[in-house]
Amino acid sequence: MLKLVWVDELDLARTEEVRRLLLAARESDGRPQVRQAGPLPEEFHGGRHLLGQLDGAADLVGYAHLDTAGDAFGRQVAELLVHPAHRGRGHGAALLEELLRAASVPRVWSHGDHPAAAALAKRFGLNRARELLVMRASAAEADWPEPKPSQGLRLRTFVPGEDEQGVIDVNARAFDWHPEQSAFGVADLRRAEQEDWFDPQGFFLAENESGRIVGFHWTKVHDANPDRFGGEPVGEVYVVGVDPSAQGGGLGKALTLAGLRHLRALGLRQVILYVEGDNAPAVAVYRGLGFETVETDVQYAAP
Repeated sequence: MLKLVWVDELDLARTEEVRRLLLAARESDGRPQVRQAGPLPEEFHGGRHLLGQLDGAADLVGYAHLDTAGDAFGRQVAELLVHPAHRGRGHGAALLEELLRAASVPRVWSHGDHPAAAALAKRFGLNRARELLVMRASAAEADWPEPKPSQGLRLRTFVPGEDEQGVIDVNARAFDWHPEQSAFGVADLRRAEQEDWFDPQGFFLAENESGRIVGFHWTKVHDANPDRFGGEPVGEVYVVGVDPSAQGGGLGKALTLAGLRHLRALGLRQVILYVEGDNAPAVAVYRGLGFETVETDVQYAAP
């Protein structure tokens, strides 16, 4: 019988139990991005943890994380996983039922738009509320010309300790509609600067004649994941933000090209990005740069 327990904080032993389940899911699904040691992925920090264990079993068969703080609009967001060896036995339904009972109208992610998740959502009356596309391009095959920003604008790279507030000001105006990015602040950026993947030379800024930042493209490099993208390192168009006052002149494309050419110069053969499925203008720009949709992540929500 499946036993479900809520905990508000994972101790060391339970952290390792969750890690083993996440690693098993990654081997089967290619997700989530989880390390063999160290902190769990950011999406599993804080909030509440729902642990599913069978009587007499040492490892977890299911796990859900509920972000009780919610997204930028206060909507609670959940991640739910069942160990690959224990799927198809009703454990996902038990986890979801308990999650919906305990949470206030949560949104639940299905990474990769898995058919089993779609069936489960239909059973519980959940609708597709959001689609996040994963797009990929071949750096070797794509035509990425030299970026040409509009007259009066220049591109340069990020200077730690000087540019944080300028970037966040643009971010706030460019992403006031976004469930996650709109809540990103100076403190978050400074914490990211301490991560081992952070590279200011891959963080491109656009500034106008008065020296004010009006756009940025933050790139990222992922270590090789044996279960995803051919097991080789990949670059990412992490965030592209353009101040509304500077939109419409091709600045977003120029910033994107600067980052793409940088990632190719590092020797990376693939570049990925995440974009909202209903952001038709951005999707069109990325398709024009050689990107194709390879995965779709779905958020399900109650009506």
